[in-house]
Amino acid sequence: MISRFFVIAVALFGGLLLFLAYLLRPLPVGEARDSRVRWRRIFRVAIVILLISIVASGIWAYFIEPNRLIVRYETIAIDAWPRELSGIRIAVIADIHTDTRFINEAKLQQIVDLTNAQHPDLIVLLGDYNTGGLNNPYHVEPEITAGYLKNLKAPLGVVGILGNHDWWYNGEKVRHAFENAGIPILEDDVKKLSWRGKSFWLAGLADLWTRPQHVAQTIAKTPTGATVIALTHNPDIFPALPGSVPLLLAAHTHGGQVNIPLLGTPVVPSRFGSKYTAGHIFENNHHMFVTTGIGTSIMRVRFRVPPEIVILTITSTAAAP
Repeated sequence: MISRFFVIAVALFGGLLLFLAYLLRPLPVGEARDSRVRWRRIFRVAIVILLISIVASGIWAYFIEPNRLIVRYETIAIDAWPRELSGIRIAVIADIHTDTRFINEAKLQQIVDLTNAQHPDLIVLLGDYNTGGLNNPYHVEPEITAGYLKNLKAPLGVVGILGNHDWWYNGEKVRHAFENAGIPILEDDVKKLSWRGKSFWLAGLADLWTRPQHVAQTIAKTPTGATVIALTHNPDIFPALPGSVPLLLAAHTHGGQVNIPLLGTPVVPSRFGSKYTAGHIFENNHHMFVTTGIGTSIMRVRFRVPPEIVILTITSTAAAP
């Protein structure tokens, strides 16, 4: 169903275009020779073009971009990554924020279909499957979300962690819903996987905002010298990551949701500002990749930060023997 706000916005946009066309009509010969008339016309045209740009950006940010879903392909080359694991492809999905209005069941099915079409080796879910807490009138029970995501397919399976919105609702209920659907949730826990005869470990870290932190203790559950990929909802734990972990996968920021040309991302939910907003970050000999996620929170807007499923290829820079 088309929103009345969308109709109003489009009508306003159309009206401004018509007014611009009116302003750009040829002037009578007498007025065309009057410099004051010409400058008044230039000023009015500039104001109308500015208003058209603002309305068009608003339509895009509220009605169009949040409804998009792109596949983003990224490659990270890591010095400490084993050659045997070079080329592994991981689908990263995060911040779905299911509700009855925007990220509904049809969207969940689209997420599943589009991810499966990429044929990743492993799929990781980085939390925030819900929107808000118990008082959200558009809440969708986690059993419904898990019921769709259980159809994600990858040779190494699907592994998840929880985010702050999951705990603001009911973290244990979310966890049970996903585990009952066959998707393990790593809450300060680790899981061993093997790809092409070489083993590596996933370490799922508890949410920074809502849970006690045991980063070093969780990583210590993996064998000494093991290859570890850490999973976190919140990228702000990056500075606390032990030196033995070459790669951290994170979410939470939504990429700031709004990226204004020349100004960047005005609002990022991180104590480090825009430092960990999105993408690949290399710091203190660690790699981190932050996905911009799929859903929205606080305000349903996205501008130049489209919802994404990331297909991350990890390669090794180690020389062949």
